[in-house]
This record gives sequence, structure tokens and C-alpha cells, in this order.
Amino acid sequence: MRDTTTSERATAFLLGLLGDADAERMRRRIGLRPPPPDGESGESEEALDARRAVYSWWTRTPVPSSVLLWVLEEDDPELNALVWRHLSADDAMRRAIVRGIPHGPGRRRAVPLAESVRREPEPPVPEHFSRFGLVGALRACRSMDPARKAASMVVGRPGWEAVALADQERALPGYARWALAVRPDCPPALRERFGSHAKFTHRVRQSGVVDGPARYATTWNPADRVLRVLSLGRTMFPARVREAEDALRPLVREHLGDREDAWAVLAQLVGTYYGTVPELLATAGAVA
Repeated sequence: MRDTTTSERATAFLLGLLGDADAERMRRRIGLRPPPPDGESGESEEALDARRAVYSWWTRTPVPSSVLLWVLEEDDPELNALVWRHLSADDAMRRAIVRGIPHGPGRRRAVPLAESVRREPEPPVPEHFSRFGLVGALRACRSMDPARKAASMVVGRPGWEAVALADQERALPGYARWALAVRPDCPPALRERFGSHAKFTHRVRQSGVVDGPARYATTWNPADRVLRVLSLGRTMFPARVREAEDALRPLVREHLGDREDAWAVLAQLVGTYYGTVPELLATAGAVA
């Protein structure tokens, strides 16, 4: 086995949750080399090619919208460029990127544009926004498509504050509320005002809004894709990935620990397992 596929990165990510000595022994047992560091200077051409391939996989892989928000929270121009190119990015995200809107907690300084994004135009401004302004466009929504377009104009803290005030004064239409609620950067208190019953929260989750990396790591599937995304966490969303690592570490120790046979089974299962990561770990441990 060689660490040249994205599925092998998934196994390497879990191995990284063990202590160094145990992880190295397991790597030798299943023939897995340590993954090359992502994004560091002084890389060889081979390592650079491997990193480009991984980033290409990243931009072509569907992820919950919240994952892209965690990347945007780094307020890093180059990471923003990767979000811009991501197939799951929407007009609201691209509009925020091109306008330099910061997403990290407490940050207000504009985020510079990466060279590759400077040539990109901002997504089109909806007609209703040009005619009625932000709140007027949201109130004019009578179907989902105009609601999504109007919601894409809510940019940064001032935009969300204006929406919250408008909804407090007079409830926004249902289509507008839903389009805003499924934005991953919708303030939690505002989303709860839009709806808090079980059916609503379930649909919000299905839309890609995840309550933190720990929940993504333990409840999303397929496990292989989740782990591959998390394997890039220290590069893409280093401020948040530890939440996922801390949630999975005790499960790795419980089900796999230092059992070489269990790790060998996991390496065989991970590429085709459709369940969640905790289910994968439990299955590998039980089979071994």
C-alpha cells in the first residue's frame, strides 16, 4: 500500500490521532508512508505535484457548505481562492470573497484577493436588489430562485444585522427565511428565529449546515470522503480541525488502539465504506 491515493490519506489522518510511536508502527504494518505536508515551502516537484492533485480533488469534491465556511474563517487569500474554485461554493461565498469580507471571529480588516481571483467578476447582482435594495428584494420573494439570489446579497456582519432588524420589525417571507437559514454563515440566533422544530433543523442539516467539525466528523458520510476532507484540515481550516480530531481520537483508541490487525482491516474497508466514521471504526474493530 502506498500513500498516493486520497483514501490512503484518510487512513493516515486516523493514524495521526495515535501517539507517534504507535502510528509509525501501524504505518509499517500496513505499508503506509506518512503523507507529505501540505502547503509548505521547499517542497520537491514530486511533492508539489501531489499537493496540486490533492487540491484538485478538493475543489471537485462535494462538501457541506459549512466546511467551506471553516476555510473562509481563516481569512487567507490563497485558501479563499480554493473556495472560489470549489464546486460547492455559491454566489454568496464568491461575492464575499471578491469583496474581501472577513469571516474569522472578531476580524474586520478586508481580506486581499489572491492573484487568481482578481480576474474573476463578482456574481451578478439580482434585478430585485437593484430595484428595491436588500430588504426590499428579500420581501419581494415569491419563489425559491429569487429568494436565493436575494439572499446572496447578504454580505458580512452589516448585512446580517440589517436582515435581523428587518425580520424583527416584520417577518420576512418564508422563501427568503429559508434561503437565509441555509446559509452556513447565518447567525445561529437568527436561524433559530426562522425555525427550530425538528423538521426544519433536519432540512437545514441536509442542506449542508453542520454544527461544527466534531459533528461533521462523527455524523456525516461516507466516512472515506469525510476523512479525506479532514486530512486537509490542518491546511484548509487549522483553527477548527482540532474539534474533529478531539471527537474522533477516543473512538480510534477504543476500537483500533494499537491492534495491527484492526488497522489492516480499516485500510481495506475505508475506500468503500458508506457509513459514518464512528461506524467504520466500530466495524473495523469488530471484524478484526
